[in-house]
Amino acid sequence: MHMAFQALSNPGVTKQDIREKIWDYMESQNLADFPRPVHHRIPNFKGSYLACQNIKELEAFARTWNIKVGPDKPLEGVRLLALQSHRTLLVPTPRLRTGLFNKIIPPPGAMKDILRKCATSQGVRNYSVPVGLDSRVLVDLVVVGSVAVSEQGWRIGKGEGYADLEYAMMVSMGAVCEETPVVTVVHDCQVVNIPEALLEDHDLTVDYVLTPTRIITTGCRRPKPKGITWCKISPEMLERIPVLRSLRHREQQAGKDVTLHGEQQHLWEAGSKHTAPPSAGQRPQDAPQPMEGSVPAACSGLHREGLPPNAAALPAATIHVSNLPAGARVSELKRALRERGATPLHLTWQGPRRPALLAFRDLAAAEQAITCLQGLRLGASTLQVELVRQLRDK
Repeated sequence: MHMAFQALSNPGVTKQDIREKIWDYMESQNLADFPRPVHHRIPNFKGSYLACQNIKELEAFARTWNIKVGPDKPLEGVRLLALQSHRTLLVPTPRLRTGLFNKIIPPPGAMKDILRKCATSQGVRNYSVPVGLDSRVLVDLVVVGSVAVSEQGWRIGKGEGYADLEYAMMVSMGAVCEETPVVTVVHDCQVVNIPEALLEDHDLTVDYVLTPTRIITTGCRRPKPKGITWCKISPEMLERIPVLRSLRHREQQAGKDVTLHGEQQHLWEAGSKHTAPPSAGQRPQDAPQPMEGSVPAACSGLHREGLPPNAAALPAATIHVSNLPAGARVSELKRALRERGATPLHLTWQGPRRPALLAFRDLAAAEQAITCLQGLRLGASTLQVELVRQLRDK
């Protein structure tokens, strides 16, 4: 790892810290190419075409027929190679506004200068046709841009999440599977150490890293996304991306939990306004109101494992959140849950350094929330999130 990036392994480093360090370094060392500045972009770098040529050395490329390549400028060389070798080139529809894929179709007898145009953003506008959800296309190889990547195959994009979402949507429509190879093309300085704690279940990993001087086979064993993590999708994003709405409808019809980011918040807030059932002889208006962050009497003690004594009576849709830092407040946890789109119907707070219990409406919602909460940190602590029934079995 380059000396300039040694601090990226320090505890508490964030994805944005890594992005900023890479962007600043590439600009200061004049490693960047048009468009500049590279901040908030997948950086185009000097030598990107040379790095792209290395894809020809991969066996995965040799047996590829359909190749999906990201729209980023440093991947232009891969798009050109795909067209020159008569492969089917699929590119994402810009910002997914009108679909998921466009297929680049060069004019008959196109020479290299026309193929070069087809490989640019102009190619999507002038030489492509959309590929619908029902096309049953199978993608043999995926190429994505990156801001940073590790030799282990862990990747950081520019922060908008489009590459992760595009892959998840391809999984949802059956276009890719776990064995579909994923490649990224970067400058050598973009290969850095990335703490595994920063990775979440929806983050796409890569199998090969191509630089101007190296071909890195990562051997990454971390599972790739298994589909769309709906609790990460905001209603605003759903509104902007029509194809996402179509996929959500399909998954909803199939009985999957498609609760969006923030939707459970409304259920949670509504639930906190409900009164407890009145006891015998008590008028409804005298029924006790639940206190925010209150702890049921039966949960006032903890076993050695951190579960309340009545754990056997807890519903299966209860999540146990432990490793809370000293001094943590219930308001901080609630805010973090909202930001992750995993707000429960009820939260039982047992004080800092004791586990919190989150109740969801059903097991599917609880499992979805666990996915959303992977890698969640409060202060310097990474929270441990688990279903209560799994803890019972230990």
